[in-house]
Amino acid sequence: MPNHSIPYKNTGYFSKLICDYLAEDESLKPFYNRFPNLENFKHQITEKQKTFTDDKRHLLAKRIMLQYGDNSLSQSTLSNIDLLKEHTTFTITTGHQLNLFTGPLYFLYKIFSAINLAEKLNKEYHNHHFVPIYWMATEDHDFEEINYFNLFGKKVKWDREASGAVGELSTEGLEEVKQQLKKEFGESENAKKLISYFSDAYTKHDNLADATRYLANSMFYHHGLVIVDGNDAALKKCFIPYAEKELTENLSFKKVSKTTENLTNLGFSEQVHPREINLFYLKENLRERIVEQEGKFYVNETDISFSKEEILKELYENPQRFSPNALLRPLYQEEILPNLCYIGGGGELAYWFQLKDYFNTVEVPFPILLLRNSVLLFPKMLSEKLEKLNTEIEELFLHQHELITRHTYKISKIAIDFSKQKDFLKQQFKDLYTLAEKTDVSFLGAVGAQEKKQLNGLDNLEKRLLKAQKRNLSDELDRLRAIQNQLFPNQSLQERQLNFSEFYLEYGEELMDLLKENLNPLDANFTVLEL
Repeated sequence: MPNHSIPYKNTGYFSKLICDYLAEDESLKPFYNRFPNLENFKHQITEKQKTFTDDKRHLLAKRIMLQYGDNSLSQSTLSNIDLLKEHTTFTITTGHQLNLFTGPLYFLYKIFSAINLAEKLNKEYHNHHFVPIYWMATEDHDFEEINYFNLFGKKVKWDREASGAVGELSTEGLEEVKQQLKKEFGESENAKKLISYFSDAYTKHDNLADATRYLANSMFYHHGLVIVDGNDAALKKCFIPYAEKELTENLSFKKVSKTTENLTNLGFSEQVHPREINLFYLKENLRERIVEQEGKFYVNETDISFSKEEILKELYENPQRFSPNALLRPLYQEEILPNLCYIGGGGELAYWFQLKDYFNTVEVPFPILLLRNSVLLFPKMLSEKLEKLNTEIEELFLHQHELITRHTYKISKIAIDFSKQKDFLKQQFKDLYTLAEKTDVSFLGAVGAQEKKQLNGLDNLEKRLLKAQKRNLSDELDRLRAIQNQLFPNQSLQERQLNFSEFYLEYGEELMDLLKENLNPLDANFTVLEL
């Protein structure tokens, strides 16, 4: 089976919002700026260039270099950081949580989408330069979302108490996880490389942000990736004017609520619910919502409170203590990056659609939104097995019940279809209806009831025959189930369930090369890659 693509709408795994966006449905056009194609980047460049200052560029490059600390940087990454100071340089950004050992597979797809798009733009627009950015979600506080990854059908979990921003968590306890992985991975060369990645990242760095930066930098060392931590006091100074409006005017709440209402009126779901104040208060071991009651500002679930004057003083003196939530983080990101495009999954893009009017109000250019590449890694051995079953890869995206039923109909030597019998029965009852019309209404009703009863009887017989054939053909159907279960663990997309290490164990760096070579970020189709 050669590598090929499947339209997202045909997979059954993507929302109507995303499918309509990819189809450039007219109803969605008020909710985004420009559709992701090469021509539109020219206009995005012009718009961003007018608003992004040289001072911000120099501050950004300086802070990024400081954040890297003593990490070894490739020449391409060093060059990209230096180029950020130039007014002709722009960024292509994706973001991700600090999941343990990258979490699900799609972490790789996000990063390669950004890298490959930056390269494509560098070839298209020779007078500009484009830098791929990984924005680490260091300020998130939901530890339960990131403290594990799946390996060989089991959870590898970092078990500890945690509070506050996850990027500041100490890496205490990860030595035990490393020892567990050594047993799971074995002694192959690829296993040793994986253990080296894990050990150097998580047991030689003091906090999760530093560990994640090291890991991502190591894995994508030669691709010019630049990693940014937004939890930075100097960068957050740029965000002070917007945070002040948030505290004093509830501006995002008003604008996002209206946009969200317009989206829901079109039949789309609300992805993120806007609050009156979309900021958290951030200190050591603490990240809690800021709420206002009768002119006083409280930090939820704590004894901390401020008057209006006090909280504005705190904002100007300690901007690092104010953390944007999921709705405000995009604005913060676009304010400190010379960014043209944000690359994310379907859920991420859904909340960006809620933000367009808010961005217009605060006069910050709204980036191009691009759905990250989605991939099914298909081992050749399974591909050959599927071919023997005369089944197309597209069929594996069906719910398992539908897949098995469809395959049973296809391979059964007995016709599991009583359509002819039903048509014959209906014809017989036509004659009875003609007779009934010559008598009275009660007989007409009795004829109708009898027809319904006998048609239901044929339906039940057809279902029983299908069930019997599923038993008779169970060997082949079980083989098909096994293939789907392996490729779609827990009846979900592989990329949302498996960790890259399962494939790296077998394919090593070839896995990374394959993804780099085959992911086209502007191809709006689901990608199937044979390994």
